[in-house]
Amino acid sequence: MNLWTGVLDLLFPPKCVFCGQLLPDGEREVCSACRRELPWLSGPAAEQTPEWVDLAVSPLRYEGKVRESFHRYKFGGQTSYAGAYAALMAPCVEEHLAGRFEVITWAPLSARRRRERGYDQAELLARALSRRLGVPAQALLVKTRHTAAQSGLEEAAARRANARDAYRCPHPERAAGRRLLLVDDIITSGATSSECARILRQNGAKAVFCATLARAR
Repeated sequence: MNLWTGVLDLLFPPKCVFCGQLLPDGEREVCSACRRELPWLSGPAAEQTPEWVDLAVSPLRYEGKVRESFHRYKFGGQTSYAGAYAALMAPCVEEHLAGRFEVITWAPLSARRRRERGYDQAELLARALSRRLGVPAQALLVKTRHTAAQSGLEEAAARRANARDAYRCPHPERAAGRRLLLVDDIITSGATSSECARILRQNGAKAVFCATLARAR
């Protein structure tokens, strides 16, 4: 710990991103109790295969403290959580997808949603994961139209229709022939990741894998 970090910790004592409790000395971002009690996924339970996606992985189930923490991240401006989430995602990605991708990208927000929120939560996750894994991150997709929030749609068919043709790859040469890791925040029906993967594959991607913080189903 450098001097500046020590000063910041005195002024703003670090708290667990899940339970909000002050962290004891030696603990960073997630307290030991939450590390034990979080709804971890392992083995086949951490994997799924949405359409067009070679393999999607998530280290956590989307419930309880994970859901509450994520709402603070996505809607409450707690952008610093991205680093903590990436630290939890990295071992899962390394276990299931090591050596299978060469570029990290993300499922972007629409321009309107990004203006409203002030940041793109999937991009922050992707860039934090990029730094942790030492794999370059690159914007490959843009969202071409504003859509209803997927979280407000219950039926899988409605989610697929909502995401359909909402993305494009403006520079196909950046995706062509490459093995990509698509990062998003939460995977529910897989509609968003499927649509993003479809566009990337149609623009020449050799493979598309996906990583999220948690899975809802």
